[in-house]
Amino acid sequence: MARNGTEQERRRIRRRRRIQVVVIYTAIAIGLAWFFESQATTTLIFVRHAEKVADGSEDPSLNEAGKRRSGELARQLADADVIAGIDAIYATGFRRSQETAMPVANALSLPINTYDAADTETVLQTILRDHKGKIVLVVAHSDTLPDLIANLGASKRVPPIADSEYDNIYVISIPWFGKTKTIRLRYGEPYLPPVAESS
Repeated sequence: MARNGTEQERRRIRRRRRIQVVVIYTAIAIGLAWFFESQATTTLIFVRHAEKVADGSEDPSLNEAGKRRSGELARQLADADVIAGIDAIYATGFRRSQETAMPVANALSLPINTYDAADTETVLQTILRDHKGKIVLVVAHSDTLPDLIANLGASKRVPPIADSEYDNIYVISIPWFGKTKTIRLRYGEPYLPPVAESS
C-alpha cells in the first residue's frame, strides 16, 4: 500500500514538472515572439511635396501637375506592404505638403500627423518611438529632406534637390540590428535637368 502511495506521488511530481516545463517553454516562446516583433525593421518613405502653384504666396496649393503627382504617389504607396500598406503619415503644416499626403491618407483611411518643418529631430524621435516596425510616409521639403535622411544614420550623400525636382522617393530601412539602408526611387513625371546652352 505504501509502495502504491509512493508511486502515485512520483507520478504527480513528474506530471507537475512536465506542466512547469511546458509553461516555461511557452513563456519563453511568447517572450521571444514579442521581442522580435518589437525589434522589427522600421521603414520610412520620404518624398518632397508635389509641384506647387507659382503665385508668389507663402503657402501655395498644388498645381495641376502636383495633383497628378500626389495621385500617382497614392497609387504607388496604397499597397506598399502586401499586408497592410502604409501605417502612418507625417507631413508639414504647409498646404502643399498636406495636399501631397491627402490622396494616400484617403486611400488608406489614415490621419495626417502634422509636424514642424524646422524641427526634424523631434519628428524623427516621435516616428521611431511610436511606429517601431511600421511603414511611415513622411512628406517634407527640398531643404529638409537631406537632413531628415542624414539624421537617421542613413546616407549623408543625398544630392541637392533642384527647385523643379519632385520625383524622388527615398526608402530608409532601419533594422533592429544592422546597418540602415537608403534606396532612391523615382515616380510620376520625371525630372529633366535644364540643358546648358552651348556657346
